[in-house]
Amino acid sequence: MDNQTVVSEFVLLGLTHLLVLQHPLFVLFLLLYVTSLLGNGVIIAVVLAEPRLHTPMYFFLSNLSCLDIFYSTVTVPKMLAGFLSGQQTISFAGCLVQLHFFHFLGSSEAVLLAVMAYDRYVAICNPLRYRLLMSPQACLFLAAATWATGFLHALMHTVMTSQVHFCGPNLVYHFFCDIKPLLSLACSSIRLNLALLNFVTGSIALSPFILTLLSYLYIISFLLLKVRSLECRRKAFSTCASHLTVVSLFYMPVLGNYLIASPGSPSERDMIPTLMYCIITPVLNPLIYTLRNEEVKSALKKFLNRKLFP
Repeated sequence: MDNQTVVSEFVLLGLTHLLVLQHPLFVLFLLLYVTSLLGNGVIIAVVLAEPRLHTPMYFFLSNLSCLDIFYSTVTVPKMLAGFLSGQQTISFAGCLVQLHFFHFLGSSEAVLLAVMAYDRYVAICNPLRYRLLMSPQACLFLAAATWATGFLHALMHTVMTSQVHFCGPNLVYHFFCDIKPLLSLACSSIRLNLALLNFVTGSIALSPFILTLLSYLYIISFLLLKVRSLECRRKAFSTCASHLTVVSLFYMPVLGNYLIASPGSPSERDMIPTLMYCIITPVLNPLIYTLRNEEVKSALKKFLNRKLFP
């Protein structure tokens, strides 16, 4: 069998076939998308405008907000168009582009969360060397490595998926082009694709997760065993609480979705964790960091006062 692609476009069937739900879901996800754009945009603007926030922690937070904006934009506009039209067609090339950027941004976010945990570990457990270890050059290097890792991981899946033979049907039981729904339509062998999905994607998801857990285990043990001041403990736990909440929201659906790689027909249950980490989490992240972080709240009030009452 040759590797020429017979199917030139796919049909995204979306979240539901019930027409009565199409418009309410359109309104709901449009509001969530706009909230995500505004919330993450405000975080980026505040970090840029407030000199007090020009620190490694908030540099990485602004990177997280950028990732969340792009992450939502990869899937939500196409899904919204599908709610209005009933179903949405996408070219084979467009499908690969969507798949690439979804996994590029998702794996970059997983690595970035580990980098943010490392930043907290150095700040709390090794404060005397913090300026040296988290210098501007080091932060730029870590950020560049984060984005590059995500890009290369996604490129691997994009190239491998482009080599798969699709001869029909072309109905994708999802609201965007993801690897598992696409592979279920393949007419050629997908053994290598599934092996890469299991091993490489599993490593990209699990390695940062394990590093994050180890960082926080060390932080917690350090605070309990070596820090006597209750106020210092409270401040340290407060700065870590937001990040731990974000990590939990991101990893719970991701680990459930991608570490169980099955070539069978994807069910609607596969869409629920995907909705969580590509739409709901980007909405919640700015709220979590704003509500639980006094520095961000103070800078946000100052920023809004300056813009509303110059």
